[in-house]
Amino acid sequence: MTQEAGRKPARVIVADDQTVVREGIVMLLGLLPGVEVVGAAGDGEEAVRLVAELAPDVVLMDLRMPRCDGVEATRRIRSGYPGTQVVILTTFADDESLFPALRAGARGYLTKDAGGDEIVRAVENVLSGDAGLSPGIQRRLLERLSEPEALPVPAEPAPDGLTARECEVLELIAEGLSNQQIARRLHVSTATVKTHINNLFAKTGVKDRAQAVRYAYVKGLARPPAG
Repeated sequence: MTQEAGRKPARVIVADDQTVVREGIVMLLGLLPGVEVVGAAGDGEEAVRLVAELAPDVVLMDLRMPRCDGVEATRRIRSGYPGTQVVILTTFADDESLFPALRAGARGYLTKDAGGDEIVRAVENVLSGDAGLSPGIQRRLLERLSEPEALPVPAEPAPDGLTARECEVLELIAEGLSNQQIARRLHVSTATVKTHINNLFAKTGVKDRAQAVRYAYVKGLARPPAG
């Protein structure tokens, strides 16, 4: 792909918690025209910090990361630093990953089998105001749009500043799942689950899991068992 004459390379941050994957993406982009990698982050918290520090044009954002996942990091970046666009680069292409990321403000969505040219094209597209979607993701969106009531209605804001993932963890606590079971259900580490629990406890003011379950019922984040 050729870069337009006189056009500066897009300044990009790569956010991925897997070191080998992150370094591989950085190395790949370093070989391609039109992109300058200015930073790399190992999780969403670091990605937000680097955006504040470096003001990149685009963040290539993984979804499943510790401390702060890609959806929450995208939401914080688009809210606080609207000059930076986000392109999701992830292994997951399911609806539960795709639509929350797009609602959070991501303008592009690629899976990790994308080639270098496809990544650069997505970066250029989002900087031009277009969507940077892989062909597979475009097909999935068209399929959903053709279904009755295809796209889910955006949910009301969660109480007490809870993130979508924290609400998900709270719902699973209300189901009676242990930290290990929650980690398996969400495909994250037990340490990540503990971090989410500590955060939601602090935000809601609950002291233990029993109070958390009661909070979930009162706020309508979970339903008590029937009977």
